[in-house]
Amino acid sequence: MRANPILESWKAGKAVVNGWCAIPSSFSAEVMAHQGWDAITIDCQHGLVDYIDAVHMMQAISTTDVPPTARVPWNDPAAIMKLLDAGAQGIIAPMINSREECERFVGAVKYPPLGYRSNGPIRAVLYNGSDYVKEANNTILAIAMIETDQAIQNLDAILTTPGLDGIYIGPSDLALSYGREPRLDPTDRFIYDKLMDILTACKKHNVPAGLHCGTAEFALEMIEKGFLLTTIANDSRMMAIGCQQELGKMKAGVKKESGSPY
Repeated sequence: MRANPILESWKAGKAVVNGWCAIPSSFSAEVMAHQGWDAITIDCQHGLVDYIDAVHMMQAISTTDVPPTARVPWNDPAAIMKLLDAGAQGIIAPMINSREECERFVGAVKYPPLGYRSNGPIRAVLYNGSDYVKEANNTILAIAMIETDQAIQNLDAILTTPGLDGIYIGPSDLALSYGREPRLDPTDRFIYDKLMDILTACKKHNVPAGLHCGTAEFALEMIEKGFLLTTIANDSRMMAIGCQQELGKMKAGVKKESGSPY
């Protein structure tokens, strides 16, 4: 069974710097994977990625040792199991608001007796090895998104769900649930404090906490606080930032009037 570097880092107390792919392209996923991220998430919720796109992207990421995970559109066992069978090393599920929802999510990720995942890892066996079914429950990650006030109210119950491997905070939806401005890297003290409350609860229950960030500066600050997984923006935003920076230099350096008649 292939080791899961995310899990290995967490066991060692090391933070994982995660890349995020929203563009439905095997080539862009391959480029991202070769940039040095510790892990990469394929976003099938808000990204433009369908199932077959995700399969091709995982195949491209597999040209490196970077572990691919996937965010599913919803807490849907069919989508979860299909992406796991395609080779995802972990699943991030959005809007997990209760212990019952978390149990349903974890159950879809884990094989019996821990869960109810159906057996048929068609590509996962090729990627991980012939002992995949035997070892998957100890290696494949179930990561629940905490992004509402309801989830925070039920946080202790969620965090003690057997088989849950980690949580991931969506700060924009968390802000929306309180009627506040949705944004990454929140400057709203109320939302920032909520992030810290979630982190404190995760430390109490020894559950690794992840967070979607907008900038490296904020991600580094959150790692210092104790987050063990931080994502910086996504591939489309990274492309836009790179273009803006280089194009800005070019436009600033081009003389408005060259003096040429042409």
